[in-house]
Amino acid sequence: MHHLFSLVRRHGGDILASPGMRRERDFVQHGNVSVFRHSLAVAMTCVKLARKLHLRVDERALVRGALLHDYFLYDWHDPDPSHRWHGFHHASTALRNARRDFALSPVEENMIASHMFPMSLPAPRFRESLLLWIADKWCAIGETVANRKKKPRRKPPSGDAGTPSA
Repeated sequence: MHHLFSLVRRHGGDILASPGMRRERDFVQHGNVSVFRHSLAVAMTCVKLARKLHLRVDERALVRGALLHDYFLYDWHDPDPSHRWHGFHHASTALRNARRDFALSPVEENMIASHMFPMSLPAPRFRESLLLWIADKWCAIGETVANRKKKPRRKPPSGDAGTPSA
């Protein structure tokens, strides 16, 4: 795990240290996981997948695109009307913000733009984009399920029909 973080820091240190990524620490993504932690987990998962599958990829672009895929920079849980269609629009917002703050390669741009396919277009065009698409869903499911498992179960009221009687 440490070697993966070192690789992410080597390729994306400027992104991790940026004011936008610092803001991401304050926004919840899935369950109780911040957008920052989610993006970091997705980047490391992308690298793990590429290595496990022995895929030839641009590791620098893979890491950078993964770190920036949710660079939308707002709390989508706020009841602001502009967040209503977050799932459909945040990829384009993330791309716009990433272009503003960083120099992006065509691979990184497609990674960010396509990570919500088919909810939004375009489709993934590169191996790196497809790896991000898979890793993002994998991490999102894990974060959401982990949060649900942590929630305390509600006790049934005493005398409930489901409770065995003596």
